[in-house]
Amino acid sequence: MEDYLVAEYRQVGEHDLGLFAIFDGHLGHTVADFLHSHLFDNILNQPEFLSNPEAAIRNAYQLTDEKILESAAELGRGGSTAVTAILISSEKSVKLVVANVGDSRAVISKSGAAKQLSVDHEPNKERHSIEKKGGFVSNLPGDVPRVDGQLAVARAFGDRSLKKHLSSEPDVEKETIDENTDFLILASDGLWKVMPIKLIPTFMTDHCFAFYVHT
Repeated sequence: MEDYLVAEYRQVGEHDLGLFAIFDGHLGHTVADFLHSHLFDNILNQPEFLSNPEAAIRNAYQLTDEKILESAAELGRGGSTAVTAILISSEKSVKLVVANVGDSRAVISKSGAAKQLSVDHEPNKERHSIEKKGGFVSNLPGDVPRVDGQLAVARAFGDRSLKKHLSSEPDVEKETIDENTDFLILASDGLWKVMPIKLIPTFMTDHCFAFYVHT
């Protein structure tokens, strides 16, 4: 198995936190496993986490990737995508902060309408940045675009042999959770290849209700 998930709750000061993530590994599971064990701790250990969660997440993503690269002899040459979601609850509000590298997605539904919060980091979309770093994007018939002819995502943790041409800089999106929020889904690309985002609300309503009735 190369996919790892996190779904847990913690308390930091007066704030209740919900921590959720999907890590989709490639060329082995070790990098995804490392992220599963360390990424959220690195985020929460940032001094500015509560005052500036976006900056804390960006710093922690970079720090974690550096640790992975330093441990390449142990972790191997593989890598992993990541999508993380942090719910920050206080007496006044509930805020959601989503970050990602790669093609695992976070999709939120509000009032029956689904919206993607993450960004798909596809090689063609970041061709200029990759080529500026000395890399290239292959577009072979019958195959997806790949960084240096190898990796199908333009951002990832690990992948030491490609790191000069890859980024681990996350896209970060913030959202307020309110009474109109239906649900949040985190999933790797295996789901999104077969399930259009616009169908998610109907699918969830039909199947989750059926599961509730039968249990």
